[in-house]
Amino acid sequence: MSDLVRNILRLIVFLLVQVFVLNKVPFLHQFIVPYLYFLFILWLPFSINRLGLLVIGFFTGLFLDYFMMSPGLHAAACVLVAYARPFVINLLIPKDKDEFNFREPSPRAMGWAPYSVYVLVLTLLHHFYLTLLEWLQFGTFLQFLIKVAGTTGISLLLIFTTELLFPRKVKFRTNAA
Repeated sequence: MSDLVRNILRLIVFLLVQVFVLNKVPFLHQFIVPYLYFLFILWLPFSINRLGLLVIGFFTGLFLDYFMMSPGLHAAACVLVAYARPFVINLLIPKDKDEFNFREPSPRAMGWAPYSVYVLVLTLLHHFYLTLLEWLQFGTFLQFLIKVAGTTGISLLLIFTTELLFPRKVKFRTNAA
């Protein structure tokens, strides 16, 4: 299966799970909202350029905004994650490109510790920005921080559960044209 078809199927599956499963779960608490759809952006191949990432992030968030009837909140958060993703990856992968020849981020490709930092930083960034956009008009700062921490915690639990239940095959980049 080509990378394009696989990524389109991933996007559809993540959006369907978010819209029809996670958004239908009764609230655990007013501060905990499970989000998993942005994992699609985290799983994109390393070879996608920054402009492509921004466009993909925008449309991923826009699709979810359409289903949730929200005014671009998820699109803005996904664009921010897509923009920050290359910076985080450059900090975590080896500088010698000969040592690192994987096609996409995964625990097997990066190792569990760097992958966990990668997921934690981008999840925290996504939830901080999304919660900030939602809470611009009301709520105390302590409630804001509690919601960011609770939502990030439940999302990290979902992400690592997904990684353990559905491990991806490690794919290598080749020098063939």
